[in-house]
Amino acid sequence: MKSISLLGATGSIGIQTLDIVKDHKDSFQLVAFSAGKNIEKTREIVKEFKPLIVSVQFEKDAVALQKEFPKTDFVFGAQGLIDVATCPEADVLVNAVLGSVGLEPTLAAIKAKKNIAIANKETLVTAGHIVMSEAKKHGVAILPVDSEHSALWQSMHGENRKDISRLILTASGGSFRDQTREDLKNVTIKEALNHPNWSMGAKITIDSATLMNKGLEVIEAAVLYDVDYDNIDVLIHRESIIHSMVEYHDTSIMAQLGTPDMRTPIQYALSYPERLPRSTAERLDLAKISQLHFENVDLQRFRCLDFAYQAGRMGGTILTAMNAANEAAVGAFLQEKIKFLEIEDLIERIMDKHVNILQPDLETILHVDKETRKSVQSMIK
Repeated sequence: MKSISLLGATGSIGIQTLDIVKDHKDSFQLVAFSAGKNIEKTREIVKEFKPLIVSVQFEKDAVALQKEFPKTDFVFGAQGLIDVATCPEADVLVNAVLGSVGLEPTLAAIKAKKNIAIANKETLVTAGHIVMSEAKKHGVAILPVDSEHSALWQSMHGENRKDISRLILTASGGSFRDQTREDLKNVTIKEALNHPNWSMGAKITIDSATLMNKGLEVIEAAVLYDVDYDNIDVLIHRESIIHSMVEYHDTSIMAQLGTPDMRTPIQYALSYPERLPRSTAERLDLAKISQLHFENVDLQRFRCLDFAYQAGRMGGTILTAMNAANEAAVGAFLQEKIKFLEIEDLIERIMDKHVNILQPDLETILHVDKETRKSVQSMIK
Protein backbone atom coordinates (compact mmCIF):
# COMPACT_ATOMS: atom_id res chain seq x y z
CA MET A 1 0.00 0.00 0.00
CA LYS A 2 1.44 3.36 -1.08
CA SER A 3 0.32 6.49 0.74
CA ILE A 4 -0.07 9.54 -1.49
CA SER A 5 0.07 13.30 -0.99
CA LEU A 6 -1.48 15.22 -3.88
CA LEU A 7 -0.89 18.86 -4.78
CA GLY A 8 -3.65 20.18 -7.03
CA ALA A 9 -6.41 17.67 -6.27
CA THR A 10 -9.19 19.67 -7.93
CA GLY A 11 -7.40 20.20 -11.26
CA SER A 12 -7.50 17.92 -14.28
CA ILE A 13 -4.49 15.77 -13.32
CA GLY A 14 -5.52 15.80 -9.67
CA ILE A 15 -9.02 14.51 -10.37
CA GLN A 16 -7.65 11.76 -12.61
CA THR A 17 -5.16 10.81 -9.88
CA LEU A 18 -8.09 10.43 -7.50
CA ASP A 19 -9.75 8.14 -10.06
CA ILE A 20 -6.68 5.89 -9.97
CA VAL A 21 -6.70 5.81 -6.16
CA LYS A 22 -10.40 4.88 -6.20
CA ASP A 23 -9.81 2.13 -8.78
CA HIS A 24 -7.00 0.57 -6.72
CA LYS A 25 -7.98 0.94 -3.08
CA ASP A 26 -5.82 -2.06 -2.16
CA SER A 27 -2.73 -0.38 -3.62
CA PHE A 28 -3.10 3.35 -2.87
CA GLN A 29 -4.49 5.63 -0.19
CA LEU A 30 -4.75 9.42 -0.17
CA VAL A 31 -3.36 10.88 3.07
CA ALA A 32 -3.03 14.57 2.14
CA PHE A 33 -4.01 16.98 -0.63
CA SER A 34 -4.18 20.64 -1.62
CA ALA A 35 -7.19 22.16 -3.31
CA GLY A 36 -6.79 25.91 -3.73
CA LYS A 37 -10.12 27.77 -3.90
CA ASN A 38 -12.51 25.01 -4.99
CA ILE A 39 -14.11 24.45 -1.59
CA GLU A 40 -17.13 22.44 -2.74
CA LYS A 41 -14.89 19.91 -4.50
CA THR A 42 -12.65 19.90 -1.43
CA ARG A 43 -15.60 18.84 0.71
CA GLU A 44 -16.41 15.99 -1.66
CA ILE A 45 -12.83 14.70 -1.63
CA VAL A 46 -12.57 14.90 2.18
CA LYS A 47 -15.82 12.99 2.61
CA GLU A 48 -14.72 10.23 0.22
CA PHE A 49 -11.03 9.82 1.10
CA LYS A 50 -10.84 11.02 4.73
CA PRO A 51 -7.28 12.43 4.48
CA LEU A 52 -5.13 13.47 7.41
CA ILE A 53 -4.14 16.91 6.06
CA VAL A 54 -5.78 19.28 3.56
CA SER A 55 -4.50 22.64 2.34
CA VAL A 56 -6.65 25.40 0.84
CA GLN A 57 -5.66 28.84 -0.37
CA PHE A 58 -7.33 31.04 2.25
CA GLU A 59 -7.31 30.89 6.05
CA LYS A 60 -11.06 31.57 6.35
CA ASP A 61 -11.82 28.45 4.30
CA ALA A 62 -9.43 26.36 6.39
CA VAL A 63 -11.15 27.54 9.59
CA ALA A 64 -14.64 26.79 8.23
CA LEU A 65 -13.64 23.34 6.97
CA GLN A 66 -11.94 22.48 10.25
CA LYS A 67 -15.28 22.89 12.01
CA GLU A 68 -16.99 20.61 9.48
CA PHE A 69 -14.32 17.90 9.49
CA PRO A 70 -12.62 17.83 12.92
CA LYS A 71 -10.73 14.59 12.19
CA THR A 72 -8.77 16.22 9.32
CA ASP A 73 -6.15 18.96 9.83
CA PHE A 74 -6.75 21.98 7.58
CA VAL A 75 -3.91 24.31 6.63
CA PHE A 76 -3.62 27.13 4.09
CA GLY A 77 -1.43 29.22 1.84
CA ALA A 78 2.17 28.58 0.81
CA GLN A 79 3.02 26.85 4.08
CA GLY A 80 -0.05 24.66 3.67
CA LEU A 81 1.30 23.34 0.38
CA ILE A 82 4.57 22.43 2.11
CA ASP A 83 2.67 20.74 4.96
CA VAL A 84 0.82 18.56 2.43
CA ALA A 85 3.97 17.83 0.46
CA THR A 86 5.87 16.70 3.56
CA CYS A 87 3.05 14.78 5.26
CA PRO A 88 4.94 12.21 7.41
CA GLU A 89 2.58 9.38 6.45
CA ALA A 90 3.04 9.86 2.68
CA ASP A 91 5.37 7.74 0.55
CA VAL A 92 5.02 9.72 -2.67
CA LEU A 93 4.05 13.28 -3.61
CA VAL A 94 2.04 13.83 -6.79
CA ASN A 95 2.76 17.40 -7.90
CA ALA A 96 -0.18 18.32 -10.12
CA VAL A 97 -0.43 22.05 -9.43
CA LEU A 98 -0.04 24.61 -12.19
CA GLY A 99 2.84 27.02 -12.30
CA SER A 100 5.94 27.77 -10.26
CA VAL A 101 3.95 27.53 -7.01
CA GLY A 102 4.84 23.82 -7.08
CA LEU A 103 8.59 24.39 -6.74
CA GLU A 104 9.08 24.99 -3.02
CA PRO A 105 6.74 22.18 -1.87
CA THR A 106 8.55 19.77 -4.20
CA LEU A 107 11.96 20.67 -2.78
CA ALA A 108 10.57 20.32 0.75
CA ALA A 109 9.17 16.88 -0.10
CA ILE A 110 12.51 15.78 -1.55
CA LYS A 111 14.28 16.79 1.67
CA ALA A 112 11.64 14.79 3.55
CA LYS A 113 12.64 11.82 1.32
CA LYS A 114 9.33 11.52 -0.54
CA ASN A 115 9.43 10.16 -4.07
CA ILE A 116 8.03 12.69 -6.54
CA ALA A 117 5.49 11.88 -9.27
CA ILE A 118 5.73 15.11 -11.22
CA ALA A 119 3.15 16.60 -13.55
CA ASN A 120 4.16 20.18 -12.78
CA LYS A 121 6.32 21.22 -15.73
CA GLU A 122 7.31 24.56 -14.29
CA THR A 123 9.19 23.01 -11.35
CA LEU A 124 11.66 21.25 -13.65
CA VAL A 125 11.77 24.08 -16.18
CA THR A 126 12.66 26.82 -13.70
CA ALA A 127 14.77 24.84 -11.24
CA GLY A 128 15.59 21.50 -12.83
CA HIS A 129 19.25 21.68 -11.82
CA ILE A 130 18.29 22.15 -8.16
CA VAL A 131 15.52 19.52 -8.17
CA MET A 132 17.64 16.79 -9.77
CA SER A 133 20.64 17.57 -7.55
CA GLU A 134 18.51 17.44 -4.39
CA ALA A 135 16.80 14.24 -5.53
CA LYS A 136 20.18 12.57 -6.03
CA LYS A 137 21.45 13.87 -2.70
CA HIS A 138 18.44 12.52 -0.77
CA GLY A 139 18.00 9.29 -2.75
CA VAL A 140 14.60 10.30 -4.08
CA ALA A 141 13.05 9.12 -7.37
CA ILE A 142 11.58 11.65 -9.81
CA LEU A 143 8.77 9.81 -11.60
CA PRO A 144 7.31 11.42 -14.76
CA VAL A 145 3.53 11.75 -14.99
CA ASP A 146 3.27 13.60 -18.32
CA SER A 147 2.35 11.14 -21.06
CA GLU A 148 5.36 12.17 -23.17
CA HIS A 149 7.94 11.75 -20.44
CA SER A 150 6.35 8.55 -19.23
CA ALA A 151 6.61 7.27 -22.81
CA LEU A 152 10.31 8.17 -22.97
CA TRP A 153 10.89 6.57 -19.57
CA GLN A 154 9.13 3.35 -20.58
CA SER A 155 11.00 3.27 -23.89
CA MET A 156 14.30 3.35 -21.99
CA HIS A 157 13.58 0.40 -19.70
CA GLY A 158 16.24 -2.28 -20.04
CA GLU A 159 18.39 -0.10 -22.29
CA ASN A 160 21.77 1.53 -21.73
CA ARG A 161 21.28 5.31 -21.57
CA LYS A 162 24.64 5.74 -23.31
CA ASP A 163 23.14 4.15 -26.43
CA ILE A 164 20.50 6.87 -26.86
CA SER A 165 20.83 8.86 -30.07
CA ARG A 166 17.84 11.18 -29.70
CA LEU A 167 14.48 11.69 -28.03
CA ILE A 168 11.40 12.32 -30.16
CA LEU A 169 8.48 14.03 -28.44
CA THR A 170 5.13 13.99 -30.19
CA ALA A 171 2.67 16.89 -30.20
CA SER A 172 -0.96 16.94 -31.27
CA GLY A 173 -0.50 20.47 -32.63
CA GLY A 174 -3.24 21.84 -30.41
CA SER A 175 -6.44 23.65 -31.21
CA PHE A 176 -5.01 25.64 -34.15
CA ARG A 177 -2.68 23.15 -35.81
CA ASP A 178 -4.24 23.66 -39.27
CA GLN A 179 -4.45 27.46 -39.12
CA THR A 180 -1.97 30.03 -40.36
CA ARG A 181 -0.63 32.90 -38.30
CA GLU A 182 -2.99 35.19 -40.19
CA ASP A 183 -5.90 33.01 -39.04
CA LEU A 184 -4.80 33.38 -35.42
CA LYS A 185 -5.09 37.15 -35.15
CA ASN A 186 -8.61 37.19 -33.72
CA VAL A 187 -9.22 33.69 -32.34
CA THR A 188 -11.43 33.44 -29.27
CA ILE A 189 -10.82 31.83 -25.90
CA LYS A 190 -13.51 29.25 -26.68
CA GLU A 191 -11.74 28.30 -29.92
CA ALA A 192 -8.38 28.08 -28.17
CA LEU A 193 -9.78 25.77 -25.49
CA ASN A 194 -11.25 23.35 -28.05
CA HIS A 195 -8.44 20.76 -28.04
CA PRO A 196 -8.86 18.02 -30.66
CA ASN A 197 -7.55 15.09 -28.59
CA TRP A 198 -7.06 15.76 -24.88
CA SER A 199 -9.24 16.99 -22.03
CA MET A 200 -7.01 19.30 -19.96
CA GLY A 201 -7.12 22.42 -17.83
CA ALA A 202 -7.39 25.85 -19.45
CA LYS A 203 -3.77 26.93 -19.02
CA ILE A 204 -2.30 23.71 -20.42
CA THR A 205 -4.76 23.75 -23.33
CA ILE A 206 -3.65 27.26 -24.30
CA ASP A 207 -0.01 26.17 -23.95
CA SER A 208 -0.82 23.29 -26.28
CA ALA A 209 -2.27 25.70 -28.84
CA THR A 210 0.92 27.82 -28.80
CA LEU A 211 3.14 24.70 -28.47
CA MET A 212 4.73 26.25 -25.38
CA ASN A 213 3.52 23.10 -23.62
CA LYS A 214 5.78 21.06 -25.90
CA GLY A 215 8.59 23.54 -25.38
CA LEU A 216 8.37 23.06 -21.63
CA GLU A 217 8.38 19.30 -22.20
CA VAL A 218 11.54 19.57 -24.31
CA ILE A 219 13.23 21.33 -21.38
CA GLU A 220 11.88 18.74 -18.94
CA ALA A 221 13.21 15.92 -21.12
CA ALA A 222 16.67 17.49 -21.18
CA VAL A 223 16.59 17.76 -17.38
CA LEU A 224 15.12 14.33 -16.63
CA TYR A 225 17.21 12.31 -19.07
CA ASP A 226 20.35 14.45 -19.44
CA VAL A 227 20.08 14.66 -23.22
CA ASP A 228 21.42 17.60 -25.25
CA TYR A 229 18.85 19.89 -26.90
CA ASP A 230 20.31 19.13 -30.31
CA ASN A 231 19.21 15.53 -29.74
CA ILE A 232 15.61 16.28 -28.77
CA ASP A 233 13.12 16.57 -31.63
CA VAL A 234 9.40 17.31 -31.81
CA LEU A 235 6.97 15.84 -34.35
CA ILE A 236 3.35 16.78 -34.93
CA HIS A 237 1.35 13.56 -34.47
CA ARG A 238 -2.34 14.26 -34.93
CA GLU A 239 -3.72 11.09 -33.40
CA SER A 240 -1.84 11.35 -30.04
CA ILE A 241 -1.38 7.56 -30.09
CA ILE A 242 2.43 7.38 -30.00
CA HIS A 243 3.22 9.44 -26.92
CA SER A 244 6.96 9.72 -27.59
CA MET A 245 9.93 7.73 -28.92
CA VAL A 246 13.58 7.02 -28.18
CA GLU A 247 16.03 6.42 -31.03
CA TYR A 248 19.19 4.45 -30.26
CA HIS A 249 22.49 4.71 -32.09
CA ASP A 250 21.88 1.43 -33.93
CA THR A 251 18.86 3.25 -35.54
CA SER A 252 16.27 1.26 -33.52
CA ILE A 253 13.36 3.35 -32.30
CA MET A 254 11.36 2.38 -29.20
CA ALA A 255 7.90 3.93 -28.82
CA GLN A 256 5.11 3.79 -26.26
CA LEU A 257 1.57 3.75 -27.64
CA GLY A 258 -1.81 4.15 -26.00
CA THR A 259 -5.12 5.98 -26.12
CA PRO A 260 -5.06 9.69 -25.11
CA ASP A 261 -5.81 9.04 -21.43
CA MET A 262 -3.68 10.63 -18.70
CA ARG A 263 -4.78 8.05 -16.15
CA THR A 264 -2.41 5.49 -17.68
CA PRO A 265 0.85 7.44 -17.10
CA ILE A 266 -0.42 8.64 -13.71
CA GLN A 267 -1.07 5.08 -12.63
CA TYR A 268 2.28 3.86 -13.94
CA ALA A 269 4.16 6.53 -11.99
CA LEU A 270 2.33 5.49 -8.82
CA SER A 271 2.59 1.72 -9.31
CA TYR A 272 6.16 1.55 -10.70
CA PRO A 273 7.89 -0.87 -10.99
CA GLU A 274 4.64 -2.83 -11.23
CA ARG A 275 1.86 -2.45 -13.80
CA LEU A 276 -1.66 -2.54 -12.43
CA PRO A 277 -4.68 -3.43 -14.59
CA ARG A 278 -7.06 -0.80 -15.95
CA SER A 279 -10.21 -2.80 -16.56
CA THR A 280 -12.42 0.18 -17.47
CA ALA A 281 -9.98 1.92 -19.82
CA GLU A 282 -10.44 2.09 -23.57
CA ARG A 283 -8.15 -0.32 -25.42
CA LEU A 284 -6.07 0.80 -28.36
CA ASP A 285 -7.43 -0.63 -31.62
CA LEU A 286 -4.78 -0.02 -34.28
CA ALA A 287 -6.83 -1.66 -37.03
CA LYS A 288 -9.66 0.77 -36.31
CA ILE A 289 -7.29 3.75 -36.34
CA SER A 290 -5.61 2.35 -39.49
CA GLN A 291 -3.20 5.27 -40.03
CA LEU A 292 -0.82 7.40 -37.99
CA HIS A 293 0.41 10.75 -39.29
CA PHE A 294 3.58 12.72 -38.56
CA GLU A 295 4.99 16.05 -39.70
CA ASN A 296 7.81 18.38 -38.75
CA VAL A 297 7.13 21.49 -36.69
CA ASP A 298 7.51 24.90 -38.32
CA LEU A 299 9.27 27.00 -35.66
CA GLN A 300 8.24 30.22 -37.41
CA ARG A 301 4.60 29.15 -37.10
CA PHE A 302 4.96 27.89 -33.51
CA ARG A 303 7.31 30.51 -32.09
CA CYS A 304 6.87 29.47 -28.45
CA LEU A 305 8.55 26.14 -29.15
CA ASP A 306 11.49 28.06 -30.62
CA PHE A 307 11.63 30.27 -27.50
CA ALA A 308 11.83 27.16 -25.33
CA TYR A 309 14.72 25.71 -27.33
CA GLN A 310 16.55 29.04 -27.10
CA ALA A 311 16.02 29.31 -23.35
CA GLY A 312 16.93 25.67 -22.77
CA ARG A 313 20.22 26.01 -24.61
CA MET A 314 21.08 29.17 -22.66
CA GLY A 315 20.11 27.78 -19.26
CA GLY A 316 19.97 29.91 -16.13
CA THR A 317 17.29 32.40 -15.14
CA ILE A 318 16.03 32.96 -18.68
CA LEU A 319 14.14 29.68 -18.21
CA THR A 320 12.36 31.19 -15.21
CA ALA A 321 11.71 34.44 -17.05
CA MET A 322 10.29 32.66 -20.10
CA ASN A 323 8.04 30.46 -17.99
CA ALA A 324 6.77 33.31 -15.79
CA ALA A 325 6.12 35.48 -18.85
CA ASN A 326 4.15 32.67 -20.44
CA GLU A 327 2.06 32.05 -17.32
CA ALA A 328 1.27 35.75 -16.98
CA ALA A 329 0.50 36.17 -20.68
CA VAL A 330 -1.75 33.08 -20.85
CA GLY A 331 -3.57 34.34 -17.77
CA ALA A 332 -4.12 37.70 -19.46
CA PHE A 333 -5.44 36.00 -22.60
CA LEU A 334 -7.88 33.91 -20.55
CA GLN A 335 -9.07 37.15 -18.93
CA GLU A 336 -9.53 38.72 -22.40
CA LYS A 337 -6.89 41.39 -21.74
CA ILE A 338 -4.74 40.47 -24.74
CA LYS A 339 -5.11 38.64 -28.06
CA PHE A 340 -3.80 35.15 -28.69
CA LEU A 341 -0.69 36.14 -30.67
CA GLU A 342 0.25 38.69 -28.02
CA ILE A 343 1.19 35.78 -25.77
CA GLU A 344 4.23 35.21 -27.98
CA ASP A 345 5.00 38.92 -28.22
CA LEU A 346 5.11 39.34 -24.44
CA ILE A 347 7.36 36.31 -23.96
CA GLU A 348 9.74 37.54 -26.64
CA ARG A 349 9.95 41.02 -25.09
CA ILE A 350 10.76 39.55 -21.69
CA MET A 351 13.42 37.22 -23.09
CA ASP A 352 15.02 39.98 -25.17
CA LYS A 353 15.55 42.25 -22.17
CA HIS A 354 16.45 39.55 -19.62
CA VAL A 355 19.92 39.63 -18.05
CA ASN A 356 20.70 35.93 -17.63
CA ILE A 357 22.18 34.39 -14.47
CA LEU A 358 23.58 30.87 -14.80
CA GLN A 359 23.18 28.25 -12.06
CA PRO A 360 20.80 30.42 -9.97
CA ASP A 361 19.91 29.50 -6.40
CA LEU A 362 16.29 29.16 -5.25
CA GLU A 363 16.10 32.73 -3.92
CA THR A 364 17.21 34.13 -7.29
CA ILE A 365 14.74 31.95 -9.19
CA LEU A 366 11.83 33.10 -7.01
CA HIS A 367 12.90 36.75 -7.38
CA VAL A 368 13.13 36.53 -11.19
CA ASP A 369 9.75 34.80 -11.31
CA LYS A 370 8.09 37.56 -9.27
CA GLU A 371 9.72 40.44 -11.15
CA THR A 372 8.95 38.93 -14.55
CA ARG A 373 5.25 38.70 -13.74
CA LYS A 374 5.29 42.36 -12.70
CA SER A 375 6.99 43.30 -15.96
CA VAL A 376 4.38 41.45 -18.04
CA GLN A 377 1.56 43.17 -16.17
CA SER A 378 3.13 46.58 -16.78
CA MET A 379 3.54 45.77 -20.48
CA ILE A 380 -0.14 44.83 -20.72
CA LYS A 381 -1.26 48.04 -19.00
